[in-house]
Amino acid sequence: MTKKRRSASKNDASPVAPAPATATRAPGAWQDSLGLIATRSIQIIAILVLATAVVIGLRYLSVVVIPVLLALIIACAFAPVMSWLRRRGVPSVWATVLALLAIVIVLGLVVWFIVVAVRGQWGELYAQASDGVDKVIAWVQTTDFAPDTKQLQEWWASLQHFLTSAQFGSGAIAGVSAAASFITGLVLMVVVLFFFLKDGPRLWAFLKRPFNGTALARMDRIGEKTVSTFGSYVRGTAAVAAVDAIGIGVGLWILQVPLALPLAVLVFVLAFIPIVGATLAGILAALVALVANGPVNAIFVVGVVILVNQLEGNFLQPVLMGRTLKLHSLVILVALTIGTVLGGVIGAVLAVPLTAVAWGIVQVWNGPNEPAGWAKPHPGEPTA
Repeated sequence: MTKKRRSASKNDASPVAPAPATATRAPGAWQDSLGLIATRSIQIIAILVLATAVVIGLRYLSVVVIPVLLALIIACAFAPVMSWLRRRGVPSVWATVLALLAIVIVLGLVVWFIVVAVRGQWGELYAQASDGVDKVIAWVQTTDFAPDTKQLQEWWASLQHFLTSAQFGSGAIAGVSAAASFITGLVLMVVVLFFFLKDGPRLWAFLKRPFNGTALARMDRIGEKTVSTFGSYVRGTAAVAAVDAIGIGVGLWILQVPLALPLAVLVFVLAFIPIVGATLAGILAALVALVANGPVNAIFVVGVVILVNQLEGNFLQPVLMGRTLKLHSLVILVALTIGTVLGGVIGAVLAVPLTAVAWGIVQVWNGPNEPAGWAKPHPGEPTA
């Protein structure tokens, strides 16, 4: 009986199917390590070509792109003012008109002060400059490398030939064309700034229409970060530039350097170019002091500029700019170099705020409840 049961159990057991043989294939030409490197190289080249095309297109459209960017930055700087006026019940149109009038009045007063100061001190500065140049020429004549009369006559003849040549005429025509482009860009910037101030939230809501869900939340974060970064950068830089201009202007006034007020305004303007702007303003102020008052006065001017710049870099910028806008000096220098090569002086002014916005967008790209891009699980991968 026991044997029959054992034999029955053996007969009932289903045979075990053999494991299917896995087909082995040799890796293809694009599946090995070299193929992976080639694929990544092609992707990098495609991204570089696309970036180059975008940069070239932006340069061709600089008359439009630069005014729009400047209007966007100024609108972000005035965003708290517009919000405050709207909360007080002021209509958007009147709030925009008030903001534009404030900008025009401030710029007009600055230009008026510069013109008055230059006209009042130009005669004295010209006389002092002529005397200083004569002294420099007299000193050069005493050296071994001083040019003789024949060389001076040749240089003067070359200068006269250049002033009467077609090259100088073409340069003058190019200057007129640049002035026309500047006026066109200025008018466009004012018009775009008006609409940014008046309908900024509505324009941003219109741009967000194609997005929903996670993408919409990401766009909200990007918009808030862009406005706060641009606004904080402009307001902080303006405050730091104002302190620099006041400090250096007071120092120039105490040292009796001519054109102290225009030089202080120039310090304020150049302070919007980090690192390089303060150096250029200090060099120009020292040159004016050297020509007008002599080398000892110029040394004191250099000392005042260095002292004010040290106070600004160590105390004012960390307080007024905040940690969120603090970029490494190497990043600022690289951004300034790229901006100067691509857009000249305007590119140098726009390079740092654009870099700060780009870094801010990277920081808020993923929300607080989203994992980082490299930490997201692949499809089919179990999550913790």
